Amino acid sequence: MAGVADGASRRYVKPVVVPDRLDLLCGPTTGVVVLPRHLKWSGSAVYDLGSPGRIVDLYRTVINEAATPGDLYAYLDRSTLVTLWASMWLPMSIRRAWEDRFPDLRGRPAVIAV
Repeated sequence: MAGVADGASRRYVKPVVVPDRLDLLCGPTTGVVVLPRHLKWSGSAVYDLGSPGRIVDLYRTVINEAATPGDLYAYLDRSTLVTLWASMWLPMSIRRAWEDRFPDLRGRPAVIAV
C-alpha cells in the first residue's frame, strides 16, 4: 500500500521551456498569427496583432504552452518580449525560470500594451 500512497502524491508538472538566447526570438510583430493546436488547444488560435491586447495574449499563450524552444523562436520577438515582460501575467514557476536564465528581465518597469 505504501507504493499507492507514494504514487498518489505525485503530480504531473509540465516542463518550463526557456530559450537558449533572447536574440533568437524573431517571431512576428504585425499581421495575423495562427497558432498550431499544440500551442492553442482551446478557443480561437487566431491573433490579430493589430488589435489591442492581442499580442500580450499571444505571448502569454506561447510562453505557457511551448513544447520546445522552437515554439518560442517562431512566435516571440525579443524586443516585444522585453517590453511586455513585466506587465504579463505568468505562473510564478515560468516567470522564475525565465528570469533565472535572463536576469535582465527581472525588475523591468511594466508597460501597458494597447
